[in-house]
Amino acid sequence: MPLPERGAIIFLVKAAAVFFALCLPALADSAAGLQAFKNGDYATALKEFLPLAEQGNAFAQFNLGFMYDHGQGVAQDYGEAVRWYRLAADKGVPSAQFNLAAMYIEGHGVLRDYAEAVRWYRKAAEQGNAGAQFNLGLAYYRGEGVPQDYAEAALWFRRAAEQGDASAQFNIGVAYDLGKGVPQNYAEALRWFRRAAEQGDAGAQFNLGVTYDRGKGVPQDYAEALRWYLKAAEQGHARAQFNVGVMYENGQGTPQDFVQAHLWLNLAASRASGDDQREFANQRDILAGGMTAQQIAEAQRMARDWKPKPEAGEPATPPKK
Repeated sequence: MPLPERGAIIFLVKAAAVFFALCLPALADSAAGLQAFKNGDYATALKEFLPLAEQGNAFAQFNLGFMYDHGQGVAQDYGEAVRWYRLAADKGVPSAQFNLAAMYIEGHGVLRDYAEAVRWYRKAAEQGNAGAQFNLGLAYYRGEGVPQDYAEAALWFRRAAEQGDASAQFNIGVAYDLGKGVPQNYAEALRWFRRAAEQGDAGAQFNLGVTYDRGKGVPQDYAEALRWYLKAAEQGHARAQFNVGVMYENGQGTPQDFVQAHLWLNLAASRASGDDQREFANQRDILAGGMTAQQIAEAQRMARDWKPKPEAGEPATPPKK
């Protein structure tokens, strides 16, 4: 049966920047506070940062905003977070500009305002902040806070992608695949999907599988398609799990194996929703009609024992905002 294809830009807003790095010379006065924060001693961190922030130290202001944003050492207060982020952002700190933009996107401590978010993302993006470049591209792609402009979206996605941002690499790959904002070019799409996939991005791994499955810009290669589908499927990507199941069912890129096919179709059905869930479950049930009770029981046991695995080097749980 034909394998479905994902064909849309992923929609995600980057999480706010991590705590500012110790290596910056401007943070020398804040070193004690940063070390206390890293040790989980938020009371000491607050004691160190507050006087520096009140004296106008931009990095201490950013860090104080971060603490109010997350309720670390203080009661969570988005209004106070915005106040301190803004002071640091006005002094040109890109992470503060990024986080202030995120507050406008989320409506935390301020009224939701996409145009104001774009203004702050642009300031950070022009200083080379890859997350801000990605989100500015996303704003142009969606037409949120700016007129919709696919070419401008692709420009900012590319800038972030060139800095190694996997989500941006995925998105510029999709832009080339669909010809949105750039000339359609399957070879370029493949190049960017591969860069993101090698960083563990499940969506890119799936799309790389589609590229080999369909022979888009490369010779058709079911074994290579299955290899990339499996990487995404093992992370819990439902559509990749479905495609893996179908390939095992049909013996494409692998010897035919109904137990493996049932396993992956069952996992896909359990993770999907709506029309996808119905499609995946229906395919699983059709397959089961030609299997023995023993085969089905083995596939169901494997499904119960299955756990998604992160890519090598990827944390088991994502970092906090």
